[in-house]
Amino acid sequence: MNDLVEVDRAEIHILVDNATDGLSSTPINVEGEFAFQNRRGLRASSDRCLCCAVHGLSCLVTVERGSTRHAVLFDSGPEEYAFERNTTRLGVELGDVEGIVLSHGHWDHAGAMKLALQRIRGGNGGRTVPFHVHPGMFRQRGVRLPDGGVRLMDDVPSIAELEGLGAEIVSTTAPQHLLDDMFHVSGEIPRVTPFERGLPNQVRRTDDGRGWEPDELLMDERWLAVNVKDKGLVVLSACSHAGIVNVLTHAQASFPGVKLQTVLGGLHLSGTNEKIIPETVAAMRSFGLAQIGAGHCTGWRAMAALAQAFGDDVLAPSAVGKRYWF
Repeated sequence: MNDLVEVDRAEIHILVDNATDGLSSTPINVEGEFAFQNRRGLRASSDRCLCCAVHGLSCLVTVERGSTRHAVLFDSGPEEYAFERNTTRLGVELGDVEGIVLSHGHWDHAGAMKLALQRIRGGNGGRTVPFHVHPGMFRQRGVRLPDGGVRLMDDVPSIAELEGLGAEIVSTTAPQHLLDDMFHVSGEIPRVTPFERGLPNQVRRTDDGRGWEPDELLMDERWLAVNVKDKGLVVLSACSHAGIVNVLTHAQASFPGVKLQTVLGGLHLSGTNEKIIPETVAAMRSFGLAQIGAGHCTGWRAMAALAQAFGDDVLAPSAVGKRYWF
């Protein structure tokens, strides 16, 4: 897969995330929500211009090479209200989206997918939209409770629902290049670290639909990457259930000789994974990342540890409306 085409420029716009932060200063290649709105001609501060934060993630990834421009939607966040509010208030042209990648089969990344498809097709003249999934995303999931019961998770939209709304489903476990080979969607992520063990106590329905089986590794999770000329690989890891060190190790192995420039997304170091923050932060040092755009499920304790380890020169936390460009 070394033929991933270098792009001249990449932009990542955060459409949905757990946090909103329009006031904090940012690195030169990052623009906060309020600065972005001001540049668009905002004339008065008002509740009518604010985006909202919600537990989930959605990113619009746009690349340019010469006169060619492509855009991909990476996840949709958990529900339609936040997706519609934020994309409308940010002035996002969803009709420009040429493909959708669902990172894994969890509701907080897929709950607004049906609306996203409708909005994209409403802006593109009704054309079908390539929709990239892993076949393991669609089983019902839940969390095993201490008393032995199962707390259900909402299902992601089914293939039939997505196809009915104009999705052209591409379902595979293999890695893929998209849109003139300017985007890379990983295959299944090898689990090589001894301390990253997925999502404890997650279960999924058995094939016969009558019981539950362990699903802590979430093998349907994938990462998305672009290769920016003179900078290197920008990796989006929506939730990092595989472990962010496993994700970065896989990205490095997938593109030997290409520098890992940036990782953005949720690092899932909150909740039961708080105990592996020290090992994770220490292991991340070896990748020589120029920027870490951590957000979503990273958690404040991990964010504090990353800030202490990497400082403001590297850590640029994600928030709703932020725009990163490379």
